[in-house]
Amino acid sequence: MGQKGKIAVVTGGNKGIGFEICRQLARQGVDVILTARDEAKGTEACEALRKEGVPSRFNPLDVDDPESIGRFREFMEREFGRLDILVNNAGINIDAEMTASDVDIGTVSRTVRTNVFGPMLMCQAVVPMMRRHNFGRIVNVSSTMGSLTEMAGGYPAYRLSKTALNAVTRVLAFETMGTNIRVNSMCPGWVRTDMGGPEADRSVEEGADTAVWLATLPDGGPTGGFFRDRKKIPW
Repeated sequence: MGQKGKIAVVTGGNKGIGFEICRQLARQGVDVILTARDEAKGTEACEALRKEGVPSRFNPLDVDDPESIGRFREFMEREFGRLDILVNNAGINIDAEMTASDVDIGTVSRTVRTNVFGPMLMCQAVVPMMRRHNFGRIVNVSSTMGSLTEMAGGYPAYRLSKTALNAVTRVLAFETMGTNIRVNSMCPGWVRTDMGGPEADRSVEEGADTAVWLATLPDGGPTGGFFRDRKKIPW
């Protein structure tokens, strides 16, 4: 049976790595729900996938808005009664020219709200469904810029947010231990997207690969890990 019939939700799925994750999952037979805060862009992305023969369904979702997440949870319960795969891909990087000594707290707060609180609220919304059916795969799209082992200067809000997101991964993986729910973080690398820019050394296909691999792990697969190129990397 493979992945056929599994239901996946990808946040920030209308472009870049999120769009490619949707494409790759759909090609494996997963029923993909592509989400984005902009309804027009999300609908356009789904139409692009349909033209490639890989159908998906759009549902609006703003991970900055707890009420939007609540409406999304109600939609999933009403329409499907379950969720198998959650890819927390939506994120922002808005402090490229800042340092820890001059970044304003508003920038930090906005970054953490999107990159940490959003994924955490999404997990709170869907983990009860996963527990009910004893199946779940949660993938948090992180970055080695949040790795304490490789920590450097610059991008202070972004780095802090990805370190915190990795902590969410570890805590939730521990709390779901003994179930068939797998929770992992991954780093896509430097990818040619709107965020990564045209000089990045990786394609979106390469950037999405590890996320898709983690989203489709077999029973007994790893949980509570940090991965890049399908290999464990240090926190």
